[in-house]
Amino acid sequence: MKNGRRTVWKAPLYIYIGVILLTIILYIQFVYLSLSPTIYGKNMSEFAASRNTVKKVLSAKRGTIYDSNSNVLALNVSSYTVIAYLPKSTVYTKENYVKDVDATANALSPLLNMEADTLKKLLTQDRYQVELGPGGRGITELKKDEIESLNLPGIDFMEDQKRYYPNGDFASYIIGYAKDNEITETDSNGKTTTTKQIVGELGIESKYNDLLSGKDGYLEYQQDKYGYKIANTQTKEIKAENGYDIYLTIDASIQRFIESSIKEAQNTYNPEWITISVMDAKTGDILGTSSTPSYDPNVRNITNYENIFTSIPFEPGSTMKTYTYMCAMEKGTYDGNKTFTSGTYQVGNDTINDWNRTGWGTITFDKGFEYSSNVGIANLIEQSLTRQDLYDCFKKYGFGELTGIELSREQSGKLKFIYPIEVYTAGFGQGITTTPVQHLQALTMIANNGDMLKPHIVSKIVNPDTNEIYYERNVDRISNVISKETANKIKDLMYITVQGKDPGTTGYPYRIEGFDVIGKTGTSQIYSNTVGGYLTGDNAYIFSYAGMFPYDDPEIIIYAAMKLPTWGKSSGLSNAVKDIMKSIAKYKNMFSETKKENSLNMIEIKSYINQNTSDIETKLTNDGIKVITIGNGDKIIKQSLTNSSLINGEKLILLTNSSEYKMPNLTGWSRHEVIELFELLNIPYTIEGYGYVTNQSIPVNIILTNDMSITVTLSNTLES
Repeated sequence: MKNGRRTVWKAPLYIYIGVILLTIILYIQFVYLSLSPTIYGKNMSEFAASRNTVKKVLSAKRGTIYDSNSNVLALNVSSYTVIAYLPKSTVYTKENYVKDVDATANALSPLLNMEADTLKKLLTQDRYQVELGPGGRGITELKKDEIESLNLPGIDFMEDQKRYYPNGDFASYIIGYAKDNEITETDSNGKTTTTKQIVGELGIESKYNDLLSGKDGYLEYQQDKYGYKIANTQTKEIKAENGYDIYLTIDASIQRFIESSIKEAQNTYNPEWITISVMDAKTGDILGTSSTPSYDPNVRNITNYENIFTSIPFEPGSTMKTYTYMCAMEKGTYDGNKTFTSGTYQVGNDTINDWNRTGWGTITFDKGFEYSSNVGIANLIEQSLTRQDLYDCFKKYGFGELTGIELSREQSGKLKFIYPIEVYTAGFGQGITTTPVQHLQALTMIANNGDMLKPHIVSKIVNPDTNEIYYERNVDRISNVISKETANKIKDLMYITVQGKDPGTTGYPYRIEGFDVIGKTGTSQIYSNTVGGYLTGDNAYIFSYAGMFPYDDPEIIIYAAMKLPTWGKSSGLSNAVKDIMKSIAKYKNMFSETKKENSLNMIEIKSYINQNTSDIETKLTNDGIKVITIGNGDKIIKQSLTNSSLINGEKLILLTNSSEYKMPNLTGWSRHEVIELFELLNIPYTIEGYGYVTNQSIPVNIILTNDMSITVTLSNTLES
């Protein structure tokens, strides 16, 4: 203030002009936004909607895998994750939150197998909600029901699907396994979503993953800021397409016979591996196959990811003599009565020896097959076959080629023999490699009068929603691969090898009194890169057997091999094979003294876990099942078989929630029934002999403990 007057500041003119211009620009922008739906190429109404749009995946149900009798082998089951809403979440959970942390933690602790203090830490976090892991992840429907019965405020569940294999370690290399994979997708608006998808990793689960998976759908809608669906807004739904169901050719009963016998042989003889497979001679269907070491697909305790049945070729040994003989017969140069001198055969600087080194003197070629003479093969090739003859025959019989069975990663093996010594050794199965499935395929020629059948493991593939058959296997037949005369001559030689009166023949250990099984054995040396040659020692071999039964019209083909047992040479394999053959024959009513006009009554066996013991005993007994109950508990905690079928009169073992278990009377039990019992009880055992139980080292009704070791003796007499 100066001279009593106030000085008023006046803005320069350009500022007024600037304010006016800015106002005009803002007005124009407002009008533009009101009239135009796009800015910089973006539709603003659509953009706003997208910010509040939820796209929820509607998961397709993964297809179920069944055996040939519709018993479930793999399926999807619901599992749950326990979650807790915390006080911070009350904004949108309408007071449904954990109000008493101590009481909630103490109540959940025994059910989730977690310390109460650990749960309290989770329940007091500064979050809207928490997962109560690890004990609260992947819980069963039964456990969920237990928790829900507590009526705990703020406790909820998230449902998920997981792949479940009800029989555990059962045909695992065929079924394979599937596991959860996280899949991340980004939409056109840059929004990223992560979903879980079950993906097949091995076996059928992997081979047919796309068909089993189906196709997910989705549900799209608008939500408010609290996550709730806005009423009266458009909803877009694309329904999920469920995965296809796959029916295998596997017969669960036959598979059990194989699994039980193979485990017992593994435990007793401790080989590097065993593989045994059974085929229907009339269709090419694989009825059962297993290898050790195996794995439980629920746990995925896998030590070897390759299936010996199809994917690990090995030198087959003397089972190949069958096909060398067939080749000579087909060429018309074979004379079974012609003789040769056994023992040794010289090829340049190399010497071929018979397995007993000294041979059997001068014998016929027919006798050479019976004794499995290497020298006989060398003479046969020298006199009757060229290298090209042998190579062409092996190829024609399916060796060195893929069979095309419905499994991934099948290997063709190696047929490479050029030099004279290689040709001779190839004739008795050394220096070449084959797979068990190739042998099964080749054996069909003998069983079907010269026609070769392609092997199958998949019976049909079905759309579960429409029952439409996507695929159904045919009997794939290649006619007249060999003549009927050759097939019959080889059958006769295989019969004498097993059923002949001479106990010195290689097939004699596979003989079953009163049962006309036929076959050919193999004993192949094992090449080691470590030692730079073949291993030495009494058990340093792959022992094998290729056979079929009954002789007159074969129905069942079997191939078995065992590598490097610690003792016993081939006895472990022969005992396992005989046990399987007898079980199959009884199951299929193939023994003449047990044949009946009426068909067998099959009873479906479900899971009875946590059900009342007496109720289930009554039900199963009325169905015709012989129930063996171990313990006096009121609830069932384990059972010897689930999600499968039993024949009227067969045993089902139930383990109850008892404080003690008593030794049952095992007289008359089969090998696989004994194994099922002691596997359930987790008690060490030894089985001596084969057939049916005649003696047990622990008397009946003695209380069983884990420190016991039980020996069970089986007789050689087959129970009718």
